[in-house]
Amino acid sequence: MTEISVDRQHLDHLLADSASAYGSPYQRAFAELAATHRGRPPGEILPLLRAAADRALLGFAPADLREQAEAISTGTPYVLRVRVTGH
Repeated sequence: MTEISVDRQHLDHLLADSASAYGSPYQRAFAELAATHRGRPPGEILPLLRAAADRALLGFAPADLREQAEAISTGTPYVLRVRVTGH
């Protein structure tokens, strides 16, 4: 289980929110990869997750992204704990 800190004003970078003008929320990208890449090698999924995290300006550690890639590969549920910071 990964924990990431996200500033309140950037929470829409992480969560899919139809009201947000932000172009690439990470939750949507993760869900799409989970639907299309189950059973694929984690090494194939990892660069796609890194690109999605970079587009969303989220600072996941490499180990966190590896854990997420393994969860997608195996179809294991993945839990991300989010600590919201800021005002």
